[in-house]
Amino acid sequence: MSNFTDDQLEAIQNVVNHVGSYQDGAPSGTVKEELTRGFDEAGVTVEEGQVDRLAQAIDNADGTIDAADVLG
Repeated sequence: MSNFTDDQLEAIQNVVNHVGSYQDGAPSGTVKEELTRGFDEAGVTVEEGQVDRLAQAIDNADGTIDAADVLG
């Protein structure tokens, strides 16, 4: 179970949806950079390992991902 509040998870999911919608096929480093930038703008602290997992999930997904599931 993650230590994020519902509001934080909502902000994280919004960033993941936004990045995932236009980063399909982009290199993992680009996805990670865009996620980090989005989390910074949303004021949510996400650890580097968690950002890596989210970026990998976006790279592997054929559709949208559930950030809460990826983060545990």
